[in-house]
Amino acid sequence: MDFLQSAFLGAVEGITEFLPVSSTGHLILISHVLGIASTEFVKSFEIAIQLGAIFAVVLLYWRKLFIERGVLARVVVAFVPTAVLGFFFYPFIKAYLLGNVSVVLWALFLGGVFLIVFEFWYSKKLSRLPVGGQTTFNFQLSTSLSDVTIRQAAIIGLCQSVSMIPGVSRAAATIVGGMLVGLSREAVVEFSFLLAIPTMTAATGLDLFKTSAVFSGNEWLLLAVGFISAFIFALLAVKFLLSFIKHHTFIGFGIYRICAAALFFLFLF
Repeated sequence: MDFLQSAFLGAVEGITEFLPVSSTGHLILISHVLGIASTEFVKSFEIAIQLGAIFAVVLLYWRKLFIERGVLARVVVAFVPTAVLGFFFYPFIKAYLLGNVSVVLWALFLGGVFLIVFEFWYSKKLSRLPVGGQTTFNFQLSTSLSDVTIRQAAIIGLCQSVSMIPGVSRAAATIVGGMLVGLSREAVVEFSFLLAIPTMTAATGLDLFKTSAVFSGNEWLLLAVGFISAFIFALLAVKFLLSFIKHHTFIGFGIYRICAAALFFLFLF
């Protein structure tokens, strides 16, 4: 890996981290396209540069996270399932799933199909929403993060844990989970942003703790370049997604996932 590739992968991470398309999946596939070997450093790089994207969220949302009533507690509750499962399954994930192109392609494709089917199902259920906001599932759409209940946060956290499989997409898992338990699109996207902070910080910290001793000076510089690039592009991606969901569903992302999986498959195989 050279510095240009590092900056490019950082841009890919920043753009895709908060979109329901799987940033890890894109990094793995694009690394293969660029001919970057799936070494232990590259696997760690693909995890660590996510912190750049997370810093963008911290910059934009620190007031909401630390000042708005109850938001931090709910983010912590949602983080617990992934933290526990990630701790126990980390060796398996890094050894057998990260860098596995077949797993990524299948997860990317099936996740796209699921997003499309889910959106049609959700739209149908939402169309039956009577006056007053009460749904057939006996919940009301929560439009504010301070209205998110502990139960809702826990369910979103369980959904997020599925994204430990590369290609599933952490953003997609949390967004679907949030919409299922009654959060509005705007609220669940913002909650997904905030939940990324402890989740990706913990994932990066665990990986660096286990592998940092073998990094060379040049590899630390590559990480720094990827980190800065991810930070810059994540700022743009966050603003784009918040604007996009005001007028669109996530069906477009589902179609993109299917097309991306097909194109990568044709190119790689």
